[in-house]
Amino acid sequence: MFAYRTGEGEKLPRGERFHRVLAELPELEAVELWFGPGFVVDPHVHDNHADNFYVVEGEAEFVYGDEVVRGGPGTWVSVPRGTRHGFRNAGDGDLRLLNVHAPRVGFVAELREP
Repeated sequence: MFAYRTGEGEKLPRGERFHRVLAELPELEAVELWFGPGFVVDPHVHDNHADNFYVVEGEAEFVYGDEVVRGGPGTWVSVPRGTRHGFRNAGDGDLRLLNVHAPRVGFVAELREP
């Protein structure tokens, strides 16, 4: 079981920011991601898991198939396996996202690598 309060959990440093591991279970992995202005994840496809995002802070622009979805805090985007997707920090400040992969595919392990 994982139960974390605000600020708790494993922090993976990223310069002046960090990503925070919230869960690593066989069924899913959840990470709070924190990005600065201008950050971009180019469109890509995952054939082995669904990729889900919840905007905690800031404004994100998601590419989802041929669509573009832009949203601030409270925006939820679920990307089924096999669907082209990416995102960028669309605002001038920081972007914090809750990112959930289902099932677990080793994303957290990749984040831990230097």
